[in-house]
Amino acid sequence: MYDVITVGSATVDALARTEFCETIHDKKNEECIVYPVGAKILMKELIMTVGGGGTNTAVSLSRLGHKVAFLGKIGSKYNSGRVIHQLKKENVNTSLIIRSKTGRTGYSIVLDSKNHDRTILTFRGSNRDLKFSEVKLKKLKTKWFYFSSMIGTSFRTLEKIANYASKNNIKIAFNISSYLAKKGKNYLKNILKKINILVLNKEEAALLVGKGNIENLLKKISKLGPNIVSITDGKHGAYALYNNQIYCGKSNKVKIVETTGAGDAFASSFVCGIIKKGNIGFAMKLGMTNAESVIQHHGAKEKLLTYNAALKIMKKRPISVIKKTL
Repeated sequence: MYDVITVGSATVDALARTEFCETIHDKKNEECIVYPVGAKILMKELIMTVGGGGTNTAVSLSRLGHKVAFLGKIGSKYNSGRVIHQLKKENVNTSLIIRSKTGRTGYSIVLDSKNHDRTILTFRGSNRDLKFSEVKLKKLKTKWFYFSSMIGTSFRTLEKIANYASKNNIKIAFNISSYLAKKGKNYLKNILKKINILVLNKEEAALLVGKGNIENLLKKISKLGPNIVSITDGKHGAYALYNNQIYCGKSNKVKIVETTGAGDAFASSFVCGIIKKGNIGFAMKLGMTNAESVIQHHGAKEKLLTYNAALKIMKKRPISVIKKTL
């Protein structure tokens, strides 16, 4: 019996450390990186890692002390070996992984910018082709599923796994992304009704239910079905709604090196906090502490914390969480 099975994407990530010469703002006033046409841009460093929401959260939950398996689809050549090697090294069970004979393992190029934010070029590969018929249902012995965002055939498989979980009293956490949020609440309604914990950022929340302040976003999303809703808002902190109580967590000021994986670190640690203590305030502190660790280093997994290490940091650098009733 697993504590958690994570279901989601696996990629090999190439982190390109460089500085781009110029940024502009588009018609929506969003900042964009400008590339000089025909130029060759030198990189300071190239870092190869394993990424993807499914593997990032599997490693995070494993380091936090849970018995974890990863369910996803990869190719069968060199990059698939990288994924499996990384997961085994982190004590994540890989027996549920589907290896495609014809498809390719997902791949991402992460472009670091002057302000240490990032732009990601993603090749989804086999991540979008997970079929429900390929899933070994008899092996899905778990207390929780953790769903990261998936598209195409793989999203329909998530819906069917959610139905399986509902029939077998297995709880579900879900961390959606912008490309799923853009499809709207009607596209996601069947799966949201079965979710115990939903985690997303403010931009994704607005795409899902329309613009509004955090309190309104939390209330609108909670009406879609999830028992607990948490919304992150970058340097402004994180928020959660449960049982008519809103929790507000204030971020610490830390040096930001690169933000890849921060959302996965928060969401997986938030779920861990709920599993271990059933306490929203503690879960938010654990999530924010792990996210703050990740953004101080390159890569989505390199500085994910163990449970004891996180507790020590929480004592040394406490995070304030206040609660109010709606």
